[in-house]
Amino acid sequence: MDLLGYGAFFLTTALIFSLVTLGLNLQWGLTGLFNVGLAGFVAIGAYTSALLTTPDDAARLGGFGLPILVGWAGAMVVGGIAAALTGMATLRLKSDYLAITTFGVAVVVQLVALNAQKLTGGPFGIGFIPRPFGSLAETPLLFNLSNLGVVSVVTLIAYLALEHLSRSPWGRVLKALREDERAAISLGKSARFYRVQAFAVGGAIMALAGALQAHFTGFIAPDNYLPILTFQVWVMLIVGGSGSNLGAVIGSILVWAIWAGSGMLTSILFPPEQQARAAALQIAAIGVMLCVILLIRPNGLLGDRPRRSWLGKRAKVATAKSISPS
Repeated sequence: MDLLGYGAFFLTTALIFSLVTLGLNLQWGLTGLFNVGLAGFVAIGAYTSALLTTPDDAARLGGFGLPILVGWAGAMVVGGIAAALTGMATLRLKSDYLAITTFGVAVVVQLVALNAQKLTGGPFGIGFIPRPFGSLAETPLLFNLSNLGVVSVVTLIAYLALEHLSRSPWGRVLKALREDERAAISLGKSARFYRVQAFAVGGAIMALAGALQAHFTGFIAPDNYLPILTFQVWVMLIVGGSGSNLGAVIGSILVWAIWAGSGMLTSILFPPEQQARAAALQIAAIGVMLCVILLIRPNGLLGDRPRRSWLGKRAKVATAKSISPS
């Protein structure tokens, strides 16, 4: 029974990571936007939902005691708006400049969460966040299975919605901008308009994942949103395959399994006084796995980015026809 409960806990955490990876896949895999500030949008969603749903607390602002679903919806709205504003300010930048800017946004969000104690609780974080099926908390197996069901439904809805969007004319425009921006613009498509939309939708999905994680654990703190989160999610997307929503989900589960498994091994193989140093082996294990997968499958397990070949021109023509106005 304990093993089944841990399996439910593991899958719940992996699927929350899958949501973040799906949002990143929309931004990078589909549109080509190099966002390394995703931890900031996850934090925005977590804190927004926590402030909306927690009970009143004299030590800080917020604490409106609203239903959990309202908190999740609010997290998506605030996260989407924050991503749209970030996109409008930064999407004229290219590649590494965009990466540096988005990383700066994530650092600013983390520092605000750390220092705005009247709003976020500062380094002490926010506790007493209502948890779905909280009445089952005394029975870990039922609690974990119930939360797994909720997170699975939310992830499935997000996956199906993104699959539909990627196959729609809107998604084909994003792919055209990723592959050949000048060709897409020559057909009358606004690169900035579509990119801001993609950045906003991806940010909203990341914020929803942050809200789910906050309500699943019941506590959040600024240390939850360090750059290591960005590293984990990028590895998940690269392993699964950039451009594939299914690859994003599979990559998240696989990388999280290796991350959790390596952490368990270090706790068994090393004495307590050396476990802090041994924790670096988790990152080493992920790095080795990433190198192996990229050597064997450069596009990831299920990546759909086309290789440059003699079919390149024909693919561009087909893409142009698919997004041209009828």
